[in-house]
Amino acid sequence: MVAAIELHPRRGLALAFNRERLLFTLIFSFAWGALIGIGWKSGWWSAVVRVVALGVVLMLVFGLFEQWPRRLPRWLARWVLQVVAVAVSVPFITASIWIVSTPAGAPPFWTNSDRMVGFSALTGLGVFLSPWVALGALVRQREALAREQALALDLARSEMERQALDARLNLLQAQVAPHFLFNTLANIQALVDAGSPQASAVLRSLVAYLRAAVPRLHEPATTLGQELELVRAYLDLMKMRMPDRLQFELLADESVHGLRCPPMTLLTLVENAVRHGIDPSEDGGSIKVSVLRQGERCRIEVQDNGAGLQSAGQGLGTGLAALRERLQLVFGNSAQLVVAAGKTRGVNVKVEFPAREVVG
Repeated sequence: MVAAIELHPRRGLALAFNRERLLFTLIFSFAWGALIGIGWKSGWWSAVVRVVALGVVLMLVFGLFEQWPRRLPRWLARWVLQVVAVAVSVPFITASIWIVSTPAGAPPFWTNSDRMVGFSALTGLGVFLSPWVALGALVRQREALAREQALALDLARSEMERQALDARLNLLQAQVAPHFLFNTLANIQALVDAGSPQASAVLRSLVAYLRAAVPRLHEPATTLGQELELVRAYLDLMKMRMPDRLQFELLADESVHGLRCPPMTLLTLVENAVRHGIDPSEDGGSIKVSVLRQGERCRIEVQDNGAGLQSAGQGLGTGLAALRERLQLVFGNSAQLVVAAGKTRGVNVKVEFPAREVVG
């Protein structure tokens, strides 16, 4: 007779006539009308039309008291008002249907025993069924409201978590910028203090490098292809500074160039190898950078044969610690960073994370 499938934020007729509620009411009323009409004296369609009309009007009554009055006394729950209003309305609505369906000039329906039987049967059925249907509608309504509230809370929590991660990631990337720049400038200062004739060329290369590198420090994501360009430029600078003490090799699959990578990931690994591996070693050393794609994973490995873990210390500076946290924020538990001693000397650093293409 009457039903409310979902609770909508709309008001007025838009709420009373929402598609789900109206569709359920029509189907439910039609089914009962078709069942009653089997033995209806005035015809099957007459019973169906009357039951459907009763159901639609009761649906409007249910929707009316769902919104009016706006404020109720504390002792009166709105659901009680709706259920009672639906039950009390049945006799009046049924009587109105019988009056409207009475032919012009015919005696009132209450003077006709056959019509009174039909009226009483439909009224009794309506009084019995409509409160239960209304209660069922209220239960569905409360469940829908609970689901909507839970979804809204989940969305709000997810948005707050995303904003917190973005803020944390921005902070870590801001820490990378001075860390990298100070280390690079310290290397240039050492070259100038040593009176190297290459100081001017290195400085020009550094300026060109920083023009490309600094804008990327605050980008949310870069590609491994861009990271490889920066690493090559950095290693070229370091090679000019210590030509006899540094050798390097870059190996990368073509398929990795478009993969997403947090800014300065590869550069941090290489800069760490130079600072803690090659620089402290009297004989210098070599650095090998490998970037491979293995199915749905991307693997980065930076190997050096420099001073090793004991000389560099367990922490290997703040660079790797910040990088590990940045990878965690971007990729979650699917990213790994492992630091291990080399087979003979030096350090191997391996990073793995999901192979995701940069969109746009």
